[in-house]
Amino acid sequence: MGVPTNFRAILLATFVAFGGFLFGYDIGVISGCLIMDDFVDRFGEADSSGVFTLSPSRQSIITSLLSAGTFVGALAQAFTSDRFGRRGSILIWSAVFTVGTAIQTATVRSLVQITIGRFIAGLGVGAMSAIVPLYNGETAPKAMRGMLLVLYQLQIIIGIFISYIIDLGTHTIKGSASWRIPVGLQMLWGLILLSGIFFLPESPRHLLGTGKEDEARRVVAELNSLPEDDPVVLETIEELEYGIRAENEGGKATWMECFSERNKLWKRTLNGMMLQFIQQLNGQNFYYYYGDTFFKSAGTNMSPYAIQAILGGVSVAGTVPALYLIETWGRRNSLLTGSLMEAVCALIAGLVGHFTLAPAGTPADQLTKRNRQGGDTLIAFAVLHVFSFSVFWGPTPWVYLGESFPLRVRPKAIALGSATNWLWNFLLGFFSPRIANDIGPLILLIFFGMLVFGYVYVYLFIPETKGLSLEEVDEMYRAEIKPWNSSKWRPSEKHIHEKAGTTTEVREEKDTKDADSV
Repeated sequence: MGVPTNFRAILLATFVAFGGFLFGYDIGVISGCLIMDDFVDRFGEADSSGVFTLSPSRQSIITSLLSAGTFVGALAQAFTSDRFGRRGSILIWSAVFTVGTAIQTATVRSLVQITIGRFIAGLGVGAMSAIVPLYNGETAPKAMRGMLLVLYQLQIIIGIFISYIIDLGTHTIKGSASWRIPVGLQMLWGLILLSGIFFLPESPRHLLGTGKEDEARRVVAELNSLPEDDPVVLETIEELEYGIRAENEGGKATWMECFSERNKLWKRTLNGMMLQFIQQLNGQNFYYYYGDTFFKSAGTNMSPYAIQAILGGVSVAGTVPALYLIETWGRRNSLLTGSLMEAVCALIAGLVGHFTLAPAGTPADQLTKRNRQGGDTLIAFAVLHVFSFSVFWGPTPWVYLGESFPLRVRPKAIALGSATNWLWNFLLGFFSPRIANDIGPLILLIFFGMLVFGYVYVYLFIPETKGLSLEEVDEMYRAEIKPWNSSKWRPSEKHIHEKAGTTTEVREEKDTKDADSV
């Protein structure tokens, strides 16, 4: 028996996670464009004095149409993933994203054209948000799935950071190049993903599901750097075939099955959707989308572009330790800790901003020392807020979504969770500038309330799934273990299957320590 090496599988998983980079870059780049002079002149409205401005309503339309597209794309990929395969879907939606960015870049002055371009790009981003965890879950090494799911969030954060750096470098350019360069670069990112047609293998699980066993065996052997007749390869194929048989029992899975009483699927689907809902209302995306505009009104001496670049760097720094903490601290503890830390930051930033900042539009030479100190304090806690999100609430809901469902309904359940994320991302992007225009920094108190709600929800309803296989998650839900006792729970069943006189343990994720305790 050969010793499997997963270097190629890890490289492929890292490449596919680049789909997260597309999303991160797109939400980050638009925040800088909203205050670029040429962008405002082209897509804004003239006031009574003839000066062009982007009204809150126009800001919300330009920003939120991407999220509207992502909602549709997240659901649509469930159909293309089954019909054209995981690899085919990645290529299709990468092409859709590239077309959308080309439409945006070619816009001259049409608000309709740039919003349509953002909607089309959003279709690709939303689809990729569901395909990436699906593809990586079916091709990545079992012991590293949690870390590789966090890698998707890391790519999102890196995309945001890179967009801030590029905005910082181009915003001083005269003319449309100031925003066309950062927006147009997205076509390059889409083409990079499209290049995967030359080397991305199809998911072996999808190949088996379509009767292509020989090709599936070749892909498994390639991913593990082993010959096709190696026992490890044959055992992996057996496990996949077992999972497909279990998935197909009772006919084809339906969307309504995700909300059935069977194995408490309704509760698991609801938890996955609720975590995505709460994540979007943590408050961090408010800073990502409108941070430039918001910090400009804070009266700080720093360039709003420089502040955004700092926020992006902080986000990257926060996501790196999450790769380790997600497997050591656990999912539940990460969410509880993050809720408390972010709530404190939102509360302080909201109150300090409300009571110390000058009214919007106050000339810089009229700002008092108290105004400037308040702005600096608001920005400091905004940085702490974003850092806390990146460590805890950024990656954890995606990990929970990727490991909480049985194989039979996993594509549909992940699609529902992703669509929930994008629906609330759209609503946040659409309404935030309007609300902030009316109540200013007090909008952060809304996020404070949501974080308190998030803490209570996680404590009462979210169990710890670290180290459990999909079958063991099934057992835990059937046993109706209280979430606050779930970290101490150990499975009582031996989840095995037999074929040709051999016994193979079926596990999706299980570290050595937990395996020894079974």
